[in-house]
Amino acid sequence: MTIIISNSLKIKFLGGTLEVGRSAVAIKSRKTQLLIDYGIMIGFEPGFPMHVPPNEVDGIVLTHSHLDHSGTIPIFHIRGKMPVYGTPLSFELAKLLITDLIHISGYYLPFEYLDLQTMMDSCVKTNYREPRKVGDLTLELLESGHIPGGAQAIVESNGKRILYTSDFNSSNTGLLRGADQDYGNIDVLIMESTYASEEHMDRKTVEQRFINRVIVIVERGGTVLVPAFSVGRSQEILCILKKFQFKYSVTVDGMAKDANNILRRYPNYLRDGELFKSALNSAHWIKGWRDRRLATKKPGVIISPAGMLRGGNAIFYMNNISRKKENAIFLVSYQVPNSPGRKLLDTGKFIIRGKTMKVNADVDTFDFTSHCGRKQLIKTAELVGENAQIFLMHGAEENCQRLAKEIKTELGVNAISPSTGDVYNI
Repeated sequence: MTIIISNSLKIKFLGGTLEVGRSAVAIKSRKTQLLIDYGIMIGFEPGFPMHVPPNEVDGIVLTHSHLDHSGTIPIFHIRGKMPVYGTPLSFELAKLLITDLIHISGYYLPFEYLDLQTMMDSCVKTNYREPRKVGDLTLELLESGHIPGGAQAIVESNGKRILYTSDFNSSNTGLLRGADQDYGNIDVLIMESTYASEEHMDRKTVEQRFINRVIVIVERGGTVLVPAFSVGRSQEILCILKKFQFKYSVTVDGMAKDANNILRRYPNYLRDGELFKSALNSAHWIKGWRDRRLATKKPGVIISPAGMLRGGNAIFYMNNISRKKENAIFLVSYQVPNSPGRKLLDTGKFIIRGKTMKVNADVDTFDFTSHCGRKQLIKTAELVGENAQIFLMHGAEENCQRLAKEIKTELGVNAISPSTGDVYNI
């Protein structure tokens, strides 16, 4: 489908439409084509965005390190360098996550570690609010409030300004400042729709409920397993425990340790870098299997990937912690349908490798989201002005379509939920 508005800029949606995963958008002027993100869909066999010939691309924007936005960028570096624009922190975290992706799914990937290294050699480190020229386009990154180093992107050409929010959160969290929403005049808004049908509980309320529940479990002699994403959520939980002066054992395992070592060098990207450093200094870091076994036998909190219990060291901890009723499993990350974490919430059972494990420990979930909720999304649409064209992506099909309808109804603004392959002339 093609809608003609004028003839100066072309937007093509390559992935991440009517779904969450493999986000990718191309913005093309008469002289320059810029890709914003080029992610991967994680599954038994990974899914990729639409193909774009590398010789037709002048640069790529990495908005943040999560694999559904970064995971396929190395494909553009098989035959040489291609400029990639992003924050210095996003590049380091992306290398960590993509390296792990290659280790786990290398057989299915169209690139190798050497191509990732070439990508890293091609990085153009870009700070927030630091304009970059890419051909006849101008790129500016704004803080997104989603994960450390994450960015929104504004692309401008001939007076037309396109805002791509990527994943964003306009509220302050225990780890990050809320998104920078001083956008100025915007002609096109490309916005995520992950939580278009949900409202989030007040963050302070969530934090207080979490810490109260943790203390109850630990003071009765139990151990709390917190399966959490290695980048972002693990660090936020550490900061919250420190903020509330949690006095019991806190143990960190898995890739979160590597992410923590990276973030330690970038305190300015965090809301309170000193709190984070203090939290790291107070935590115990797992060095081997002996440490893991000992951690499960003493009251305290264990923070370990995977956030959805799909793998990682959290599986070992589930085997040891879930059987005892004095223990608890507190899920703090989004659980996609059919994931082990979602099945645990829905059925009270943990299924791994086809086997059902009895769970006697308490199971609870806490909404530590790093995305905007419905009201925040509609407010952002209102903020860009009544004359903007709005495109909604990065959400389940029904969420994208519902939000488009609500924006039209409540704001009187034209909103569209495009499909992969759709092209729009701006």
